[in-house]
Amino acid sequence: MNKHPFISFYSFLIIGLIGIGEAQTSESFRLSSLDIRSGDRVHSFTIEIAETTSQRSQGLQYRKVMASDHGMLFDFKKSVPVTMWMKNTSISLDILFISKQGIIVNIARNTKPYSLDYINAAGRVKGALELLAGTTNRLNIKAGDTIIHPLF
Repeated sequence: MNKHPFISFYSFLIIGLIGIGEAQTSESFRLSSLDIRSGDRVHSFTIEIAETTSQRSQGLQYRKVMASDHGMLFDFKKSVPVTMWMKNTSISLDILFISKQGIIVNIARNTKPYSLDYINAAGRVKGALELLAGTTNRLNIKAGDTIIHPLF
């Protein structure tokens, strides 16, 4: 019999918490392609889709790099008010908030890594697309442009 049952309990608790941290980075995401129509130009991206609650919670946290033609699309399933943040995210991002019709409602450009500041959609949105910071300026993507993807 263990003379110190609380030691076993705390060891289990610590191991469990370590496992939770690892689980946050272990989500796998479905890959897809997405286009953004901006004026007479179309820009193509390879995206990961965050479609479950767990995937949306993880997002791009703990990532160190992302290719310039890649991104992550958050599927909120229906039009809702959305607030995001950069907790545990080391990559500066442009976040595009997207209506159910696939129209970019607003863009939060050059977000600050690790910030806990709130980043809000300017209205109800069905999705949000995270791209590397500077992408929307480089490609002249703006509010009112169209996202082309089966989600919309």
